[in-house]
Amino acid sequence: MKAVQPVILCGGSGTRLWPLSRGLYPKQFMALGGDTLFAQALARAVALKNSLPPLVICNNEHRFLAAAIAQEQGKISGREEAAKARILLEPIGRNTAPAIALAALAALEDTGGQDDDPCLLVLSSDHIISPQQAFADAVAAAIAGAEAGNLLVFGVAPTRAETGFGYIQQGKEIAPG
Repeated sequence: MKAVQPVILCGGSGTRLWPLSRGLYPKQFMALGGDTLFAQALARAVALKNSLPPLVICNNEHRFLAAAIAQEQGKISGREEAAKARILLEPIGRNTAPAIALAALAALEDTGGQDDDPCLLVLSSDHIISPQQAFADAVAAAIAGAEAGNLLVFGVAPTRAETGFGYIQQGKEIAPG
């Protein structure tokens, strides 16, 4: 099984939970009923089998907050991979695709361009995903598909129309699950 390179997208304008969240303090850094959503994303990422230290994409204003949470998560979980999270800074937020491209280039650079480049797992820093084992099982199944050359997307069936999100048209099943 290939190594898993978690990529945690940690941007955002802080408008969805305004006035609690703001540009300098978006929701992923807020402790909403326990740990921050960013800390939970880190914990999910480092708990995966064959997981490398995460790449965190954020802006300069959030870099120290992200680093502090990663250090704390490393202490709490006992997984030094969280504390070793590599933070990549976006000079200007340009949305998801450029952030993923930046992470892909960084992951490729880390391997020295060898053929054993890791399987990228792109995660949002502001999602609640439970239970952890179901997530880990879904990732393991997806990695098998990715190793076969497929691009896989995790999604949640919508319950209503929402203009703030995109939609994915589901294709045919390529493997059980």
